[in-house]
Amino acid sequence: MDFELSEDQRLIRQLVRDYVESRVKPEAQAWEEARRIPDEVFRELGEMGILGLPFPEEYGGAGADHVSLAVAIEELARGDASLALSVGAHISLGCTPLARAGSEAQKRRWLAPAARGEILAAFGLTEPNAGSDAAATETRAVLDGDEWVINGTKIYITNGSLAGYVVLTAVTDPDLGRDGISNFLVPRGTPGFRVTRRYNKMGLHASDTVELVFEDCRVPRDHLVGAPGAGFKNFLDALNGGRIGIGALSVGIAQACLERSVAYARQRHQFGRPIGSFQAIQTKLADMATQIEVARLMVYKAAWLRDQGRPHHTEASMAKLFASELAVQAALDAVQIHGGYGYMREYEVERFLRDAKLMTIGEGTSEIQRLIIARSLGL
Repeated sequence: MDFELSEDQRLIRQLVRDYVESRVKPEAQAWEEARRIPDEVFRELGEMGILGLPFPEEYGGAGADHVSLAVAIEELARGDASLALSVGAHISLGCTPLARAGSEAQKRRWLAPAARGEILAAFGLTEPNAGSDAAATETRAVLDGDEWVINGTKIYITNGSLAGYVVLTAVTDPDLGRDGISNFLVPRGTPGFRVTRRYNKMGLHASDTVELVFEDCRVPRDHLVGAPGAGFKNFLDALNGGRIGIGALSVGIAQACLERSVAYARQRHQFGRPIGSFQAIQTKLADMATQIEVARLMVYKAAWLRDQGRPHHTEASMAKLFASELAVQAALDAVQIHGGYGYMREYEVERFLRDAKLMTIGEGTSEIQRLIIARSLGL
């Protein structure tokens, strides 16, 4: 067993950490209030190689591994969870289906510019009547000559109004159940593809989250991603990567909560001494630090298994479950440690708490993760 990051992984961590300290942290609150991350931020991350980290260099990527991706997402989340979520969804959900199941032409036409940061990518899975039960998708795609005609609605789509393309799930053969679901690439601007609303969310305000509607939306036959009927398998694979990403994002939020809380506990005085000298505060911070270390190791292991091409469905769910619930508790404790100041917008821990809650919902709720883990136990 080797728990050391490689030299390349350490360099990636330092690269992203420096960017977060100089570029992200000073602007995160302004992005929150504007409810938008500037386009140039994504271009900068693309130039740094972050938006294409796990993809081959021949398709615009950096040729790094998924452990490196987890490290990068964690570092981004220490500065701004909205940015980390946008990047994670772009890579794990928007780009991965093309990288792992797309044709050579699709990879060169769409994956390469996305990996370089020239466009963002999105993934359309959730629908009004298909959330945790993703196999219940109602979006339909019918082949008409040399074109697929798509009809349906996708909700809660990260990067949806910014993306150069969306990969979505649609039923192509209703009689086959899960085996009748396929994936399609729909470019931005395609007639019949509309962004109908932007959600007003509890947190993660700077991250783009929208509803997408497809009405008689026609795409060429070659915009099918992977084999017909392989969509369910393909999006489960993307979700495994996405869950590792949410785990890493959750670790980043929790780490930010710890750092802000330790700093506050040292400088805030009550009863004539720093509050960090009181056992009640020390216990909260010691527990937080311990659980963060556990969560980080779980995320790294799941990412390592993915890099090795080994089964990691259960490990990804375990990492996502533990880390996401930790992020919420760490944020709650951080607010409590900050007292009245923690409830105010001027202190970041208030934002961390609102942002953390989505981690237990997105990419499969905590309840769904427990179902997956239970099934791995033969239940």
